[in-house]
Amino acid sequence: MEKRRLTLGHSPDSDDAFMFFAMARRLVASDEFEFDHILQDIQTLNERARRGELDITAISIHAYAFVSGQYALLPTGASMGDGYGPSLVAKDALGREEIAAKRIAVPGTLTSAFLALQLWLQKPARAIDFVVVPFDRIFQAVREGTAEVGLLIHEGQLTYEREGLRVCADLGKWWADENGGLPLPLGGNVIHKRIPAAQRKAVSALIAASIGYALDHRTEAVQYALQFARDMNRELADRFIGMYVNHWTLDYGEKGRESIRRFLGRACDQGLIAAAPDLEFV
Repeated sequence: MEKRRLTLGHSPDSDDAFMFFAMARRLVASDEFEFDHILQDIQTLNERARRGELDITAISIHAYAFVSGQYALLPTGASMGDGYGPSLVAKDALGREEIAAKRIAVPGTLTSAFLALQLWLQKPARAIDFVVVPFDRIFQAVREGTAEVGLLIHEGQLTYEREGLRVCADLGKWWADENGGLPLPLGGNVIHKRIPAAQRKAVSALIAASIGYALDHRTEAVQYALQFARDMNRELADRFIGMYVNHWTLDYGEKGRESIRRFLGRACDQGLIAAAPDLEFV
């Protein structure tokens, strides 16, 4: 029987590479499916999901509010900021009111980091002076003065000191403090509803197996992921992967699901998104 080919989008960073290592190397395989791995930055993947282009994709939880009619969340693949998360950095220490008056380089308007920024500032996007910059050029934007503050996601959260920058606020820590220790929901995996329900479950099981394989064969998986770890040695890359591929990634659990409801619910209450979607998991 001919296998069905499915597009699988994820970011070209070390934690996603770790997560999909076993699938990319065919260490876990399927009799039903072949996967075309598409590596693009998260803002691009969010935009493609809004157009319904990809069969399976990593997505920002913020963007899920705009695509829930087309896609269902997979129960595995979460990136949760458990007391840490996207960080605001600058050349000098700045408070919230000072940051609100500065130009901020952000990695995309559909990222969860940008929605968390709006919640933290209690301002909608139109009231924030921001410039969209690819996530791996935010340091450069702050260094060169394109922006005075940078909103960091991915590995930059661990390498900012090399750039001579200071953390002004950690939005994951702020969220946990405000919400009884709940993690900040940043990213997840979704699957298009055009795929039959039984096949969605099979894909979900395969991705869970890939994550489990990487966690069980950490040395091998980290070595593979190093090719996507920008400016990080093995030790730092392993630390970063551990921040975002862990027990939350294997399953959101009720706390993880509640964090999504609260995150999108608060965004809706503040008029930052039109509606908080019902969570539909495979």
